[in-house]
Amino acid sequence: MVVSGRLALLVALGVVPLVLLSGAGVPAWAAAIGWVVLSALLAVVDVALAGDPRRVEISRVLPDRALLNEPVPGELRVRNVGTRLLRARVRDAWQPTAGAPSERRRLTVPPGERRSAPLPLLPRRRGELRSAFVVVRSAGPWGLAGRQAVVAAPARIRVLPPFTSRRHLPSRLARLRELDGNTTLQVRGQGTEFDSLREYVRGDDVRSIDWRATARAGTTMLRTWRPERDRHVVIVVDTGRTAAARVGDGVRLDAAMEATLLLSVLAQRAGDHVHLVMFDRVPRARVTRVDGAPLLPALVDAMAPVEPQLIDTDWDAAFAEVRRLSVRPALVVLLTAADDPEAARAFLAALPAVASRSRLLVATATDGPGEPPAHRDAADVYAAAAIERARHDAERVRDAVVRAGGDAVTASADDLPPLVADRYLALKAAGRL
Repeated sequence: MVVSGRLALLVALGVVPLVLLSGAGVPAWAAAIGWVVLSALLAVVDVALAGDPRRVEISRVLPDRALLNEPVPGELRVRNVGTRLLRARVRDAWQPTAGAPSERRRLTVPPGERRSAPLPLLPRRRGELRSAFVVVRSAGPWGLAGRQAVVAAPARIRVLPPFTSRRHLPSRLARLRELDGNTTLQVRGQGTEFDSLREYVRGDDVRSIDWRATARAGTTMLRTWRPERDRHVVIVVDTGRTAAARVGDGVRLDAAMEATLLLSVLAQRAGDHVHLVMFDRVPRARVTRVDGAPLLPALVDAMAPVEPQLIDTDWDAAFAEVRRLSVRPALVVLLTAADDPEAARAFLAALPAVASRSRLLVATATDGPGEPPAHRDAADVYAAAAIERARHDAERVRDAVVRAGGDAVTASADDLPPLVADRYLALKAAGRL
């Protein structure tokens, strides 16, 4: 049983009859007790006349998947299977990160009928968001009291990474088409594949003239080239404790996901095979042997529930996982923290074994040390020293990666995805995959 503010107001109004009856010889305490008893009886009758909140059927109209920080339209439906009119206030029990409205929805549902209320969500966290029940409060006809029940109604929605770096995709695809020979610009690089023959045009590279084809055709013929296809790109995302560091508006893991998605879509359009493993001490997500249009949905679906783990990454086990994904991958992209020598010690020790058999790219999202403050007091001096130390440490790790045979990219969370994509295109153009 639940009571409303109307019952409290009704009891408070008993002051008037109490004052009137006390002047007629009736004791004030007797009048007060009588009024409270009458109010309680009215509340009991109101509860008895209220619809049964347990005799309802709850359903929701929601998509199975949604993007982070994007509005999700939804609908909550309540069906009254009881015999009395249901004057209900309902509240769905989503966790706060789902962004569900906090107010209770009012519904009046006649017996045997169904009513619906809007249920907009604004998810603020990736992964599985769940609601196990709906709270239904049924009021009596006078609104003095009512009944409340928790109705089991499980629901879930998977919140996917937003892929905000998608805005960089058109410009990179245009460059890929240039490399692929689909535009008037032809490129020729070491390791590229022969594409076709065409007539020579002034300004073309004379080194690409095919003299045998020229002799047969009677006009100067030129060979055109395209980047090699069917290469393997293995992306390793570090989900250890360094992935939980704040970078920009999110954590380092979010920036790594954005870089992964942009690079994966670009590589898939280039005809290469993409493999993903998210790892700390065990695989947290794995996507392999998926090509074409299904690749992007598979990636975002696998990434969605992954969160940083407050443990150190086992890099020997991570690279063993890389070897299982592909016998001889052409490009291994490591998205991790490469700005602290102490944290990167185990990582750097395991790099030479990977660089000896694969092209290696290490990408790190960072806030950057920024500009040193003006030396006005001791605090500014210490801040400037910390900034300089951070720069020095990042350079040491970057040099160690290069000495191990890899390539290093360090940028802000927003700049990292396009820089990784550009490095991939540069390797593609040079025929180094």
